[in-house]
Amino acid sequence: MLGDKRVFIIAEAGVNHNGDLEVAKKLVDVAAESGADAVKFQTFKADELVTKDAPKAKYQEKTTGAGSQYEMLKKLELSYEDHIYLKNYCQERDIVFLSTPFDFQSVDLLESIDISLYKIGSGDLTNIPLIKYIAKLNKTMIISTGMANLGEVEEAIKAIQDSGNDKITLLHCTSNYPTSYEDVNLKAMITLKNAFNLPVGYSDHTIGMEIPVAAVAMGAKVIEKHFTLDKSMNGPDHKVSLEPMELEKMVKSIRNIEVAFGDGVKKCTRNEKDTRKVARKSIVAKANLKKGDILSLDNITFKRPENGISPRYFEFINNKKLIKDVNKDDLITFDLIE
Repeated sequence: MLGDKRVFIIAEAGVNHNGDLEVAKKLVDVAAESGADAVKFQTFKADELVTKDAPKAKYQEKTTGAGSQYEMLKKLELSYEDHIYLKNYCQERDIVFLSTPFDFQSVDLLESIDISLYKIGSGDLTNIPLIKYIAKLNKTMIISTGMANLGEVEEAIKAIQDSGNDKITLLHCTSNYPTSYEDVNLKAMITLKNAFNLPVGYSDHTIGMEIPVAAVAMGAKVIEKHFTLDKSMNGPDHKVSLEPMELEKMVKSIRNIEVAFGDGVKKCTRNEKDTRKVARKSIVAKANLKKGDILSLDNITFKRPENGISPRYFEFINNKKLIKDVNKDDLITFDLIE
């Protein structure tokens, strides 16, 4: 769960179920099989979310054609019964059920089914009344910060903290679908961390999976990424989503990075010891040497394997006299010198 040492990965189903419960169930299956920690949907009533004539975003026009946001969103609602079914199904599949609420009624719905934490979308970062309403529930809140400046983020944080809730994680986000690499600005995630001393993560809308993986390498504690059953499906978000195999690959890449972080101690690992024996060098005779010869770089050299005196101790034998004959490539050892 959030707060564990490992990255909390949210597979964002969003509205990619297209209003079909069976599709939503398949999305849960994909998320669970990918190894993600949570699968997240969106909870709203179109009548509470948009006006009847609210225009679509440009990307929505490209993916769903003409018409209003209301007409598009009305087809993508999940019922109360759908929420109960999906939450129970997530429990069966051992994955956390999450959903982003967009209005007060949606919060009440999610609270009635005992959702474990709340994710606030970027569009509601400045919806202070909604943020306060959720904050008073005293559950963990993950806040996306797309389209925002630091002042707006600060105001949202203050509203939450003033409500007595300090369980906040901030997600850097660029609210463009798809997001170009030039607009990602991953360093802003670090800015959020330093400015507010809170856990940070990244909500991604780029094509592909490289940027979420990079965000983890930079310290993200939460990753959110859209996924779909098929990018060719009709709907606003399918084309910027990962397909099942891509989602699985992203999760695996993130888990590999987590293992690679290690403990931070610089040392020769257990698995390096055999390599060290054959890769490092020892001090050896450059040619056949006689008793009484003075050792120097003229007559000694450094060759593999590491089974004699390390070159790091060269100064201890430099200019020393041999007390025995030595053949070429023989180890120079301390018992051979005065």
